Amino acid sequence: MSFKSDVEIAHDANMLSIFQIAKKIGISQEHLHPYGHFKAKIDLDFIAQQQNKKDGKLILITAITPTTYGEGKTTTTVGLGDGLNRIGKKAMICLREPALGPCFGLKGGAAGGGYSQIIPMEDINLHFTGDFHAITSAHNLLSALIDNHIYWGNELGIDPGKITWRRVIDMNDRALREIIIALGKGKNGPPREEGFDITVASEIMAILCLSSSMEDLENRLNQIVIGKNYNNQSIKAKDLKATGAMMALLKDAIMPNLVQTLENNPVLVHGGPFANISLGCNSIMATGLALKLSDFVVTEAGFGADLGAEKFFNIKCRKANFNPHVVVIVVTVRALKSQGGINKDDLKQENLLGLNIGLSNLACHIENIQKFGVPTCVAINYFSGDTHEEIQSIIDFCSKININAFKCTNWSEGGEGIEKLSQHVAYLAEQNDKPFRPLYPNERSLWEKIKIIAKEIYRARDIEASAHVQNKLKNFEELGYGHFPVCIAKTQYSFSTNPALKGAPDNHVVSIRDVYLAAGAEFIVVICGDIMTMPGLPKTPHAEHIKIINNKIEGLF
Repeated sequence: MSFKSDVEIAHDANMLSIFQIAKKIGISQEHLHPYGHFKAKIDLDFIAQQQNKKDGKLILITAITPTTYGEGKTTTTVGLGDGLNRIGKKAMICLREPALGPCFGLKGGAAGGGYSQIIPMEDINLHFTGDFHAITSAHNLLSALIDNHIYWGNELGIDPGKITWRRVIDMNDRALREIIIALGKGKNGPPREEGFDITVASEIMAILCLSSSMEDLENRLNQIVIGKNYNNQSIKAKDLKATGAMMALLKDAIMPNLVQTLENNPVLVHGGPFANISLGCNSIMATGLALKLSDFVVTEAGFGADLGAEKFFNIKCRKANFNPHVVVIVVTVRALKSQGGINKDDLKQENLLGLNIGLSNLACHIENIQKFGVPTCVAINYFSGDTHEEIQSIIDFCSKININAFKCTNWSEGGEGIEKLSQHVAYLAEQNDKPFRPLYPNERSLWEKIKIIAKEIYRARDIEASAHVQNKLKNFEELGYGHFPVCIAKTQYSFSTNPALKGAPDNHVVSIRDVYLAAGAEFIVVICGDIMTMPGLPKTPHAEHIKIINNKIEGLF
């Protein structure tokens, strides 16, 4: 077992050129837009040429309710992709792009860990190929055009008090949540209340992830609703003639990014994280391409299965007509003990009682996945302090409910440490030819869709909202948006909207604070509890540990 740090392992990697990685999956140099030696974008012409090919098997990696440190979904996703290739399967991995905010905040990097990483790690975690910068720029260009239009006479009659389009930045900065803009005695335009969300919460991020082509991207950008005029009519991005310029900023960002694992297997990294406040899935374009180029595609969805997996099924797969074949739920001993009420300082000590109490959380996630009709298994992401008895308790618990669980040591051993899970996943995928079941039909009302998720996934007794919020939902339906799915934003740390409620809470009430329309992304965002669309930094941010030593970035992990 190696005692190297994640960053040391990444620095020691034997990387192949991106052209060699592309050749493995049949992509010639003419279809690549290289960004240096080890990363490249894949052009849209090549993607269009693959559309008549048969799809491979789609495997989703999700997790139990996480702790603040993350439980290793990306590490397991990378490991399983390497493991499938190791046992002779042609597999690709599809991941989300890391956001800068968490890198400098609490979590640090998000490119896997140990010997299950994607590389070049520093590039992927920081600026990468500039996709998030392009999305930020396109979003804020629209913001600038809105205020500029008002300044120069407001021909469209935009009501400044009914503008719903906030600005974004790819950083955790709580000071920007609520601000006043255009101060300066009128010379900068009429002052108004404004605010910033983090870039991953941008509707343009979701639009990029859900677009199937340049034409689809343009159509979705056209439909963005930025607010209303004085006659209470919706104003769209196309009314401001903003779409062309936003397309120009996004023309490269829409192309999926190709990188590699430490074992030199191909990975498509494209689209935004944060399933607690947004979609939290890899882009449709990247996942769809991987399905055409390989027999098995391993992808992930953010945070726990109550958030990422639910949106993966009800939004992404519904929109893209994907049919997932297997779901792998990642657990860790420490997360289960945390769900069992064990204090953070005591998580390293064996505690079978706390672990067994916490297993109720895993049971709920398994039941939730089974409601979508997809075969499920469990990956135990092993940490060196985990005891044999703790691992065996998880395996035995799963066995009693006819679920296979596997100890995975890919963090220390790479693909070799996850071979047993890989063989089981391949078996399940090859046996499954049934379509998955969305949790609700398009025809249900928006209120009913929210209630179905709250009751079936969160185990809530009911939902509640002010008359104002309920009227907004009815108005969305009157405007023709009632068939949209709902994208619920809530804490990732509990099934409920209270992050302090651990385990498997039930009989609680989901409080809806606000709802807003994402017409281009084609879903309704539902803000629950105290969740913020602009995170803040912790007392000791991860940024304090990042530095450059000998011209290499240290401290990202």
